[in-house]
Amino acid sequence: MALSISAVLLLLVIVLLLVRKSGLKGGHAVVCMLLGFYLASSTFAPTIHQLTTSVASMIGNLRM
Repeated sequence: MALSISAVLLLLVIVLLLVRKSGLKGGHAVVCMLLGFYLASSTFAPTIHQLTTSVASMIGNLRM
């Protein structure tokens, strides 16, 4: 599954804010990134994909 560029940029901004403002260390951010790569190739990937697709669809259907 390829995330759209906007989702990747949003996650990057969140990580950068956590590094700068919340005291997340760069090494911890790298470990989290590596975990994401390994999860993407694991047997959990289809479940994670389905979950994120469902959440994105639910958010997209919200009316204000």
